[in-house]
Amino acid sequence: MARAIVVRQYGGPEELKIEDVALGAPAPGQVRLRQAAIGVNFHDIYVRSGAYKTLALPGVPGIEASGVIEAVGPDVRDFAPGDRACYVTQSYGAYADTRLVDAKHLIRVPEGLDDRTVAASLVKGLTALMLVTKMRPLTARDTCLVYAAAGGVGLVLCQIARRLGARVIGVVGSPEKVARARNAGCADVIIRTQDDVAKEVMELTNGRGIDVVYDSVGKDTFANSLDILAPRGLLVNFGQSSGPVAPFAPARLAAKSNAVWRPILFHYLLDAAERQTMADDLFTALRTHAVKIEVGASFGLAQAAAAHESLESGTTTGSIVLMTQQTL
Repeated sequence: MARAIVVRQYGGPEELKIEDVALGAPAPGQVRLRQAAIGVNFHDIYVRSGAYKTLALPGVPGIEASGVIEAVGPDVRDFAPGDRACYVTQSYGAYADTRLVDAKHLIRVPEGLDDRTVAASLVKGLTALMLVTKMRPLTARDTCLVYAAAGGVGLVLCQIARRLGARVIGVVGSPEKVARARNAGCADVIIRTQDDVAKEVMELTNGRGIDVVYDSVGKDTFANSLDILAPRGLLVNFGQSSGPVAPFAPARLAAKSNAVWRPILFHYLLDAAERQTMADDLFTALRTHAVKIEVGASFGLAQAAAAHESLESGTTTGSIVLMTQQTL
């Protein structure tokens, strides 16, 4: 048996309830992973609420975790019991103390990184790398704007963008988050609840606008994000914390030859070699402190509802993790 958070109907955080679930032996191509730390992401909130109806109910949410392999199934050659491993998977099931997971999703955890750091950084770090290197690679000639710059993805994204030489303008939700955004590499920080973002951006860029806007907010910011793009600028909408974006006429992009992309991380992790290379780049940056991960809060597995409430409140900074209290 394992302990897991089960969602039986879409709704609020109260739908996250801990239960005992049956856990068999690993099937061919699977491993049994004893998990130490589990990442909490906005994707999990969209799944729990029903905004994304991609989890078959009843089901166990969660897409990333880190732990140690207890057993391997037939045909698993690249991993063995005792190996440390982590994963990101679209098949869900991460909110558990022990689980079966397909070995094809596993990423080796190197020495020098603890499970809490790995679980706090994997999805967020890989997302940031995808955004700045896999789509339209940022250069020192670019000015980019990052919404939620003091959030989990935002803090990593700002650090990587700055290391690439880009000018980074951050947008945060409160004055208390300004210092964190600046420490992550933002040359300028705009407080969305107090400032006119479009006006501030145009003043900061002498009327030119932004080369790349990274917008994880969605409905509330999408129109402004389009308005502040520079000629041939790109709007990357990679989240919807305020709700889904309403349909718009593509002809609106023609005025400045702009583009809009809506990437999904899972599509950039399908190739095993590419996935491992991205992970290695992230782990190297973490171990050398080129990128620093801030864990804003840790909760026990049974406190998953409180973790979601904390993330949805917008008052937290950095990453949130669930700890299973297992000794690894």
